[in-house]
Amino acid sequence: MGPSGAGKSTLLNIIGMLEEPTYGTYEFLGENVTSLNERKRIELYRNHIGFVFQAYHLIDEMTVYENIEAPLLYKKIGSSERASRIADLLDRFNIVAKKDLFPNQLSGGQQQLVGIARALAAQPSIILADEPTGNLQSAQAEEIMGLFKKLNEEDGITIIQVTHSEKNAQYGSRILHIADGLVKEDVQVS
Repeated sequence: MGPSGAGKSTLLNIIGMLEEPTYGTYEFLGENVTSLNERKRIELYRNHIGFVFQAYHLIDEMTVYENIEAPLLYKKIGSSERASRIADLLDRFNIVAKKDLFPNQLSGGQQQLVGIARALAAQPSIILADEPTGNLQSAQAEEIMGLFKKLNEEDGITIIQVTHSEKNAQYGSRILHIADGLVKEDVQVS
């Protein structure tokens, strides 16, 4: 958490290996990411990190099914395994009936569910969520936050979320308050 311009999204992008830190080092799973070649960094990213964005970032020309399938194609997952994972995710998020629809035919909450399903398709150990409920109504936001809590507690997936919402922050177990690119406060939530 922190004010606009504090560095929250930049930190998320560094953790997600989309940007490099200005100084210092970044270790992920015991590897110094700042010294890895691009191929190795991409491999770590693909195998361990899922992104969920405020603006959903679904591909408009692709159906729900195809949007969820996209990261699996990048990972070169075989067709039967892809179909199995996608079927599980569609069922888990109760969007089976939406699989042939395009993003513009879905509500904001449904689009965010597809975005989360897409992030989970590659079976990441970490989900990086940048204001994941910022464009949603409160009931949809609570559904998404409940889903994140369940993913963390039941599936052991670490969720790192950037948020302005005190309510959303309370779903976490730890809150870092950031200002001017620095962690100003580190609070454990009970």
